[in-house]
Amino acid sequence: MMNNEKAQERKEQTELILFHLLHLRDIETFREEFLNLHSYDQAQFYEELNEEERLILYDFLSPEEMASIFESIEVSEEEYKELLGEMMPDFAANMLADMYADDAVDVLNELDKEQVASYLTIMDDEAADEIKELLHYEESTAGSIMTTEYVAIYANETVSSAMRILKEKAPVAETIYYVFVIDDEKRLVGVISLRDLIVAEDDTLIREVMSERVVAVSVAEDQEKVARTMRDYDFLALPVVDFQHHLLGIITVDDVMDVIDEEASDDYSKLAGISDVDDTIRTPFSAAKKRLPWLVILLFLGMLTANLIGQFEETLDKVAILAVFIPLIGGMAGNTGTQALAVAVRGIATGEADKESKWKLIVREGLTGVITGGSCGILVVFVVYIWQHSFVLGLLVGASIFATLIAATIAGALVPIIMHKFKIDPAVASGPFITTVNDIISVLIYFGLATTFMSYLTS
Repeated sequence: MMNNEKAQERKEQTELILFHLLHLRDIETFREEFLNLHSYDQAQFYEELNEEERLILYDFLSPEEMASIFESIEVSEEEYKELLGEMMPDFAANMLADMYADDAVDVLNELDKEQVASYLTIMDDEAADEIKELLHYEESTAGSIMTTEYVAIYANETVSSAMRILKEKAPVAETIYYVFVIDDEKRLVGVISLRDLIVAEDDTLIREVMSERVVAVSVAEDQEKVARTMRDYDFLALPVVDFQHHLLGIITVDDVMDVIDEEASDDYSKLAGISDVDDTIRTPFSAAKKRLPWLVILLFLGMLTANLIGQFEETLDKVAILAVFIPLIGGMAGNTGTQALAVAVRGIATGEADKESKWKLIVREGLTGVITGGSCGILVVFVVYIWQHSFVLGLLVGASIFATLIAATIAGALVPIIMHKFKIDPAVASGPFITTVNDIISVLIYFGLATTFMSYLTS
């Protein structure tokens, strides 16, 4: 803990010094201090600057030096537009050209088509062509997150020749720990690790030391599946191929970490019935605009619940105590439904649900509902009997909870599976939605049983 505090203190002191040097416009001392920082710390410092200070920074740094900063910052779409708009067009275009192609594409995807075209026109042809190629791929696919900065060698080359190529390409390659092997038609045929390359004899042919069992992903593969593949195999990089197995690019572990974070945030947002949960700088008006559609749907579902309760007005008039237990039964249904929902959505998102029958998942959750519903139902029978001195009322509430928890658990597991079947993101089966649906189910079960056994309640 003390080491962390000291490190944080040193970081704050360094930032104060850099702010001071920036305002003094002491370019030489500033560059010496600033360029010694890790690119993440540089990005953190950059994000704390105001517009006037950033304009000074652009004068102090080259486009290539700014590129490593832009690769590390995490800002919204509007902020990307604002930051690039502050720079001279030539400076911004050269900076984007100096970034890794996949990172440059991530930035350009946040801009208007006219802005993208403008920057690509200013860039040198080689960088522009490389970025254009990646921009064509559909968003959230392997092609959209891959980079073309990798090292590839031919199978009929010697180890010494491969090492020479590796040294030449290493400065611009995103990773060199895996070297991919291609044939004369640029089809992926093997892979060799840097370690195996180093220990092999210089005159050995690459085909003799490479591994032919290469795990690759299609360029059109969904980024979530790509992330799961890298997680399962513990890869640092994964090759991307077309339908003819030509090597198109690679996906590195840092890009997959971004995907996992992005998908987790997206799923959490949808489970909460909102979108863009990470966008904390959204204005109240735009935040309300995003949330209102869900709230309006839930409002009408809530009115349906109220209408159902109204249908049982005669039952409530005869046994008013029934109203006391409506929140209890509805709340239990919402809670257990949300738990089952979380299990089902996680299983679908991680691929675990694909490894077993969807019906097995539903049956397992249903049996879980039987056990939890039975336990809670029996407990409620005794609590209500002691509290209200009515064993019949206790049986009614207990039976309602038992049936409700079974139905709510099955609904929580079934809804996302059905949505997934129809190619709809299962995370949109959000907690608020399931809770409201289960409110309706619980009201129907509770008052249905109460009406059926009314003669026992009033005797």
